[in-house]
Amino acid sequence: MKQSIKSIISTACLLGLLFSFNPATAATTPQIETLFNWAENTFPDLFPDHQITQTVDPWVFRHYPATGIYAGIRNDEVYVLGGPWGTENPTFIDTLPSLLAQIQGSGGNGSVPACSDTATIPEGMVITQSGNVVNITTNGQCLVVSNPENTNFCEPPAPSQPTGISILSTNTVSSFQTTGITLNLPSNFPFNPLDSFTQNTSTCIINAQEALTSQVVNSNICLDITEQLSQLSGIPGVTITPPVTITTVTSSTNQRVADCFATSAAFITDIFSGESWVNVNGSFVPASNVGSDF
Repeated sequence: MKQSIKSIISTACLLGLLFSFNPATAATTPQIETLFNWAENTFPDLFPDHQITQTVDPWVFRHYPATGIYAGIRNDEVYVLGGPWGTENPTFIDTLPSLLAQIQGSGGNGSVPACSDTATIPEGMVITQSGNVVNITTNGQCLVVSNPENTNFCEPPAPSQPTGISILSTNTVSSFQTTGITLNLPSNFPFNPLDSFTQNTSTCIINAQEALTSQVVNSNICLDITEQLSQLSGIPGVTITPPVTITTVTSSTNQRVADCFATSAAFITDIFSGESWVNVNGSFVPASNVGSDF
C-alpha cells in the first residue's frame, strides 16, 4: 500500500512539474511531431513504443510508460523529465528551432508511416504525419533538387501481398509563385516550361494499402530550378535572373476506385508488382515503352 501511495504521489508531482502554469497556448505542429518522431527513432531505449502527442496547456508532450519519461515542449523550449534526467525538475534540452536545424542538418526526419522512405528526401525538407494527414514543407527554404518535376516525395509503402485496392490520388495546386524568370514567349512557342508545376494532376495506385483511402497530403515547398531553366536564357522572350525558384502549395486527396484503367489518371502504378503505366492520349501505355515507342 505504501508503495502504491508513493507511486501515485510521484506521478502527481511529475504532472505538477510538467504542467506548471504558463499563459501560452499549447498546440502540436508538424515541427513538434518531427522532433518527437525523430527522438523515438534515434533513442528507442529512452522513448520506446510510439506514443501519441498530447496537449495540456501550456505543454505539448509524449509520455513513455515503459521508461517513465516525459518529453515536452513549452514556448518552443524542449524539456525531458524522468529516467536518467530524474523526477525533481524538467531538464531543459534546447529550443525547438535549434533541434530541428540539427535534425535536418544530419539528414534525419520523423517517422512517417505513410511514406516508404523519408531518408532519401532532399536535405532541409521535413515530412510529418498526424493521423491520416501528411505535411511536407521546406520551411521557407528553396531547395536544389535533381528532378524538380517529380514532387512526389512521399511514396506509399509497398504491401506484403496484393490488396486488390485501387486509390485515385488527385493533386490540386492552390498557390504557385516564381522568382528569377520572366516569360514573354511568342505565340508559336511549343510549350510553357512552367506548365507542369501549375497543373492539377492525378495518379492511380493499384494494390494500395487500406490506410491510403483516407489519406491527405499537404505540401508547401520551394524549389531552386536555376540549373534546369538556365538553358532557356538564350530564347527570345525569356529573361533569367538567378536564382530561379518556384513555390507551390498543394493538397492531394485520395478516393477508392473500382479500376485505375477506367480513370483519367496521368499515371498508374502497381506498388506491389512495380509495374507502371502512362496516359498517352487517353490510352495507358507501359511506362517502359514511353520514350522508345513514342
